[in-house]
Amino acid sequence: MKYLFFCLFLSSTVLAQSDNQYNLIPFPARFSGQNGQFSISASTRVITSPATDATVRAVAQTFVNQLKAANDLSLAVAPTSPALAKGAHIFFALNKKLNLGDEGYKLTVTPGKVLAEAATSKGLFYAAQTIRQLLPAGKSATVSLPACAITDKPRFGYRGLMLDVGRHFMPVPFVKKFIDLMALHKQNTFHWHLTDDQGWRIDIKKYPKLTQIGSKRAESIVGQYYQNYPQQFDGKPVGGFYTQEEIKDVVRYAQTRFVTIVPEIEMPGHAQAALAAYPELGCDPAKGYQVYTKWGVSEDVYCPSEKTFGFLQDVLTEVIALFPGKYIHIGGDECPKTAWKNSAFCQELMKKNNLKDENELQSYFIRRIEKFLNSKGRSIIGWDEILEGGLAPNAAVMSWRGTEGGIAAAKQKHAVIMTPGATCYLDQYQGNPATEPLAIGGYLPLDQVYAYEPMPNELAAADQKYILGVQGNIWTEYMPTPESVEYMAFPRAIALAELGWMQPGPHNFEDFAQRLKNHLPKLTGVNYAKRLFDITASTQPNEQGQIQVVLKKLDTDSQIFYTLNGKEPNERSTEYIGPITLTKTTTIRAMTRTGGAPTGGQLTQTFTLHKGKNKPYTYALAPDQSSDPTSAKLTDGVRGDTPRSRREWVSFYGSDMDLTLDLGDITSVTKVSLNFLKIILEKGFPPTAVEIALSKDESDFKDAITQPVTYDLNGPWAILPVVADFKTARARYVRIRAKNAGVCPAGHPNAGAKTWLATDEVVVE
Repeated sequence: MKYLFFCLFLSSTVLAQSDNQYNLIPFPARFSGQNGQFSISASTRVITSPATDATVRAVAQTFVNQLKAANDLSLAVAPTSPALAKGAHIFFALNKKLNLGDEGYKLTVTPGKVLAEAATSKGLFYAAQTIRQLLPAGKSATVSLPACAITDKPRFGYRGLMLDVGRHFMPVPFVKKFIDLMALHKQNTFHWHLTDDQGWRIDIKKYPKLTQIGSKRAESIVGQYYQNYPQQFDGKPVGGFYTQEEIKDVVRYAQTRFVTIVPEIEMPGHAQAALAAYPELGCDPAKGYQVYTKWGVSEDVYCPSEKTFGFLQDVLTEVIALFPGKYIHIGGDECPKTAWKNSAFCQELMKKNNLKDENELQSYFIRRIEKFLNSKGRSIIGWDEILEGGLAPNAAVMSWRGTEGGIAAAKQKHAVIMTPGATCYLDQYQGNPATEPLAIGGYLPLDQVYAYEPMPNELAAADQKYILGVQGNIWTEYMPTPESVEYMAFPRAIALAELGWMQPGPHNFEDFAQRLKNHLPKLTGVNYAKRLFDITASTQPNEQGQIQVVLKKLDTDSQIFYTLNGKEPNERSTEYIGPITLTKTTTIRAMTRTGGAPTGGQLTQTFTLHKGKNKPYTYALAPDQSSDPTSAKLTDGVRGDTPRSRREWVSFYGSDMDLTLDLGDITSVTKVSLNFLKIILEKGFPPTAVEIALSKDESDFKDAITQPVTYDLNGPWAILPVVADFKTARARYVRIRAKNAGVCPAGHPNAGAKTWLATDEVVVE
């Protein structure tokens, strides 16, 4: 209730004082807007006290440098003096009596001065970031801060973002920019994913081949992983690594922003780049390992030999010397066991150590590495697979395959970082997949990120303390450039930053969206996504059986204007007030505007009206329940428009499709049509044949039309139409049977595995 009170207070203050907008993200624990402003000019000084505290002066200097870069304000840092103490300046002061923890602070802005207080220099740094957010966007000789009183501290001690540079290398200037953006939003942990099957990105002096060979990938997949069968490759080499001097520079830079770097050195899986450099570390050295050119998971993993452990201890010794933080991330995820099952050495090792299976062998591997790191004064973090076979004694767990791993680890008294893929993986689509940049798949819009609650309800109060915090993850298979990373990460990472900092209680997305809208223009030079202004559409039936289209937007402050005639909308078009009733197949085009200015939100979507619209249907053979939980998707008027997304498709795994649609009354039926997906590499095969039959009484189906579905097995994914022309038939029931392809053929990577088929709208004319 405290947070809600402050949200309401904030909103009323903004409305009353439009020139003093408090668009703070994360929102403070306690906030009060005041009257007046503090003006910053060339005569303003940043005053530190006591003058002998070097860390406070360093924070003040970083703050001054940030103001120069973002706002072109040239301020000077000065030690306190009796004369300056009475002036209109910005004061940074340590106050050991504050009971706000290491990262908490108090900030008081009055027309006469700005006072930032904290028990530590870290708290003062976060106070400085709040001051930066209070400033208007852009550069000006004179700017003002709105008066306010803030008392603030974080909810979680761990607030992180992970950047994968294994799939695509990111240059040092961008890594620093990434850290800057984290710090601005009070995130304090940068998880640097430095090694993977597709590239080794950290210089290790003792093993130069890791970068000479392991950092260079010959080529990459063209398009999405499953887009082409067989897969196509671009022939373009990919490389890059960080020297140890560059890493030291980045670590120092992060320290000035109170960001701790957690390096990740993957093991025992995701190791093919290392094996390409040093094949003797694998279970089959004669195989001829190459840096992996595909995405996904390689079957080739480290062999748990003494040579491997010696190599990893050497590598980690150099890593420890570069990164002063408590944690070293050792991966531990997605480790296929095939190589170990086929290895006589591994099987003998399991017998020798009384390990019942390969999962326990993985646990043995992790425990040996943990023992070594513990001996060096460090602790390990691993993905939740390290729970398999028994958790290493002092390990922290990153729960990514849902929340279950985190809950289990917390109950075992292990530290946990919550990062479930459904809400924290920022490589998923955030807008319409048909028009968005290529991504790995999935759908994670901004409001869905913000709705996540990191503290699991299943945990007892005594176990909640083991949840250290929350992290967003940016995997770069489909992000080859810094600009593409920025687009996918922001502003969704900002939503996660607020979840990690803001105190528990009701989270109001509308309030967050309003603050974010005014905050985004301050992110100068950042290619952030403008999906906050998107329009989405859904359908619903009315009492007359017509289709109504409901338009929604995340930015509740804007207006929607739309057209139904295919023309581009503008502010003179029809304004959306409520559901749009359609009487025929229609393409709706819509746009959003705020205060007369376009926001960039657009929608173009076709809704198909036909005799089967909103009509009920039943399955003789049930589909995947999650793809059509209410048996309504096939007659909602929305057709699937891309293989990139499954939201509009109904899938049948390993079975035929057999459904009957009830039109309600006997009526003329001239045509029945539907589409099927072709995604061969993912085992998504079109049906071998489709039978469409009609009946007046649901028992005697006649006029059946059987159609073979022809297509080339090779080639890109596609949407294949099937059309049955009945000319002048009359019927109440439409039955559709589609024959599953059965199993993947010889030559397919999953030869012999069951196939699935997927369809969208059943259109009856």
